[in-house]
This record gives sequence, C-alpha cells and structure tokens, in this order.
Amino acid sequence: MKFRVISIKTAAGARSPFRVVEQDSGREVGWINRYLDREYVRRLANKSLYSYAHSLLHFVRWWESVHHTGDISAADLADSTLLDYIRFQSSKQPPPSASTINDRVACADRAIRNEFPDAPCQAAPGFHQVYLHRRPMGLGRPRFDLSRLRIREPKLTIVPLSVDEVARFWSSFRTARDLAIVGLMLMHGLRSAEVMVLNRDDVLLSEGQLRVRGKGNKMRFLPLAPETTLLLDHYLRLERPDPCSAALFVVLKGPARGQRMTPAGLRSLFRYHRRTTGVKIANPHRFRHTFASDMVRAGISLPALMQLMGHADIETTLHYVQVSPQDVYLQYARAAAQCIHPQPRITS
Repeated sequence: MKFRVISIKTAAGARSPFRVVEQDSGREVGWINRYLDREYVRRLANKSLYSYAHSLLHFVRWWESVHHTGDISAADLADSTLLDYIRFQSSKQPPPSASTINDRVACADRAIRNEFPDAPCQAAPGFHQVYLHRRPMGLGRPRFDLSRLRIREPKLTIVPLSVDEVARFWSSFRTARDLAIVGLMLMHGLRSAEVMVLNRDDVLLSEGQLRVRGKGNKMRFLPLAPETTLLLDHYLRLERPDPCSAALFVVLKGPARGQRMTPAGLRSLFRYHRRTTGVKIANPHRFRHTFASDMVRAGISLPALMQLMGHADIETTLHYVQVSPQDVYLQYARAAAQCIHPQPRITS
C-alpha cells in the first residue's frame, strides 16, 4: 500500500488544498485529512499545510509498514507509539536531522490527538523534562511545564557575513533589481519569501515605508533605508518593464519578461553569484541573520528588532542574537577603559 500527497482546487472553504491519499485507489486517509482541514479552517498558510501533509505522509508510511493499514484505531495506540516512530527514523542511514525528527513527531502527535483526544499520553523516560517556564523579560509568574517527546537538537550557530564578504557579493551585481533584492535582505532583514511576494503597491517611496506580508499573512510596515529607496526608485523608473504584472520584482528578459520572479529564479541568482564571488555561505537567510547581528551591535532594543524581523515571540528573536568573540572583546575593552578600581603598581 502506497500513499502520496495531492493538491486540489477546493470549491468550499472548509477543506485543505493538500490531501494524503492511497496511490492506487485514490482513497483519502481520513484521520490525516481531517487534521489538515482543521488547520485550514484555522487559516494556516498553504506552506504550513504542505509541510504538515508531507510530515504526516512520512508517518503514515511507517504506520502502514507496521500495522499494514493507513487507518488508526484507538486500540492500536500505545504510550510508546511515537517513541517507536523516533527509533524508526533514527535507524535510517543517513538519519534525518534532529529538527526534522522533532517536527514530524510533533505533527503526528497533534494529528493523532485531533482524532483521538483520549489517546494514551506519549511517555518515554529520558525524553521529557520538567522545566520552569518564564515569560520573556520576566513578565508574569513562571510555571512548571513538561517538555514534549523530542530528541536533543544541536545548537545551531550561524556566523554572519563579514564586511569583506558582503562587499564582494554586493559588487558582483549589475542591475538595480538584484541590488534592491539583496538590499531588502541585508538592510531590512526580509525573508526571501517575503521579497518574492512584494507587489508594486507595497512600496511607498514618498513615505519611506515598505508594506511586508510575513508568515501567516501578518502585515507589518518597515522604514526604508535611503540606499534601498534609491535602488528601488532606479529599478522602478529604468528597469521594470512596462506593462508587467503587479509584482514588484519581475523577470527582465526572455519569454517570461514582466512576470513575477519565482523562488527557483531567486535561488539560481544567488547560486550564480556565490560561484562567481567565492562567498559560499551567502544565502538569503544569511543576509537576514547579518542584518539582525548588525542591529544588535548598533544597540537596537530587542522589542524593536522583533518588529523589524516579523517575529511573533521575542524568544525567536533571541535565536538570532549570538555574541561573537570579537563582540566579547570589544565589550570587555569598553568596560575595562571605564574601570574605576585602582590599578596595581608594577615594581622592578
């Protein structure tokens, strides 16, 4: 029995556009699709629904290999179901990353509890921890929480681009369109997906603002840096085809001239300039992290940085704040210069 994810055009507003079905018969896997429908009604973004569908596709394939059916009954569930699923994934060669395993397990847990609210609690000694949950900035009373069933994830350390790497990568571009794209990531911290969905009407040059649609279609207004304003103005007046689609960044040449740039086109653009400049770590998210690091060094407050980055929780912003050895040295030198303690005398 094989399963796959299909995409459909929904006429009604209560069904997810992504369905998990049996490959041969086309029969839907009911418990998965009911969970996807619930998340669709909650107005989750299509990218999230697509990710959930594929996570549950992986789970149902494992479930079928053990139980020989894609359906789940309450009698088949045990308190070690998800632990067995973790063991199965860890036995693969090469094994998936820890974050991938945790995302799949969390998605399967939510979908199972949506179908069976009284399902056995997924307990595994050594995989749970009781911890004191504190709200950011010390607001509210702390409370004790039990962590989810998950494996340990290594700490992800992202090194921002250096000034030389930014200069080399920046100098390789020749069009104002490409420079504006990189500028929005480097000087405003936009995600690549946010850049791709920008429309011409989102650029308010006269007001020095940019309207950005972030994750979950959340809207935020960002101030435009003077350098970015000049690049956007030059692109709009001299390079952007007329007529063209409502998109801000469009294809400049070829049969698709005037059509919105695709994510594949953006990846190809960065891949080409990484190869020509030798800056192998220059990717869109690296520019976003460089922006956050520069803002922290400049002394911006974390709540302001959270708004600029489009984060719903300040704890997410803290992941981008990483202190380098150079930052530690500069902070120490500044503090030592203001030290008021008497200095020891060295006698010969």
